[in-house]
Amino acid sequence: MQITVSGKQVDLSDALRSRVAEHLETIAGKYFDHALEAHVTFSRARSFFTCDINLHAGRGLTLRGEGEAADAHGAFDDASEHIAKRLRRYRRRVNEHARDLANRSRPEAARQYILRQQEEDGGAEPASGSIEALTYATVVAEVPAEISRLSVGEAVMRMDLADQSVMMFRNSSTGELNVVYRRSDGHIGWIDPNGSK
Repeated sequence: MQITVSGKQVDLSDALRSRVAEHLETIAGKYFDHALEAHVTFSRARSFFTCDINLHAGRGLTLRGEGEAADAHGAFDDASEHIAKRLRRYRRRVNEHARDLANRSRPEAARQYILRQQEEDGGAEPASGSIEALTYATVVAEVPAEISRLSVGEAVMRMDLADQSVMMFRNSSTGELNVVYRRSDGHIGWIDPNGSK
């Protein structure tokens, strides 16, 4: 597994880098035949350290964990425990998902746009017909995205493992585009355009 450990305005010791690599190899080996890559980023916020782990475990399966503590080792332990906890919760489904991937078609390609809200200072109007005119925001970034064919349960699992608040997918039973999202009350919402028929 390719592991990248970096720090934002933080110097990282070789001992911490090797501990991160060993621990992530252990977690990945316990739940996956092989994981592809992991990015671990440490930073400092006021009086504590933060750790952000993004683990790409296979086609379309990404896990994310965040942690904070008084030291970098504690922040990493907190973030890796979040990932391990999610994997324990979904262990059976993750294994079934990995076996089932060979029988599935490739995900559809899509684009994900990250938008910044415009200031309300009465600035210049965006050009008519542009993305900015339609959304009243500025495009900050464009990233490739995938729309996978999943069941609702698999979509919720992937959303939870990646620690995302929303996920669009093609429903494997209806073929329609669906969305699952985390509501402010902690429950999961599901938007199914086929449900109105």
